[in-house]
Amino acid sequence: MTTISEAITTIKKAENDANNLIADAEKKSADLIEESHSKADEAVEKAKKEAQEKSEAIIFEAETKAQKEAYQISNKTDEKIEITKRKATDAVDEAVAVIVKTVL
Repeated sequence: MTTISEAITTIKKAENDANNLIADAEKKSADLIEESHSKADEAVEKAKKEAQEKSEAIIFEAETKAQKEAYQISNKTDEKIEITKRKATDAVDEAVAVIVKTVL
C-alpha cells in the first residue's frame, strides 16, 4: 500500500506543480499583455506628438511664406498706385493747361 500511497502523493504533487506552473504562466501572460498595451499607448502618444509638432512646423512655414508674398504684393500695389497717381496728376495738369489756354 505504501507504493500506491506514494504514487498518489507524487501524482497530487505533480498536479499541484502543474497548477502552479499554469498560474505562473497566466500571470506572466497577463503581465506581457499589460506591458504590450502600455508600450502601444506610449507609441501612439509619441506618434501623435510628432505629428502635432510637424503640422505646427508646416503651418508656421506656410504662414511665413504667405506673409512674405502678401508683403511683396502690397509693395507692388503701392508702386502701381504711385504710378497711377502721377499719371493722374499729369493729366490734371494738362487739363488745367488746356482750360487756361481755352479761356484766355
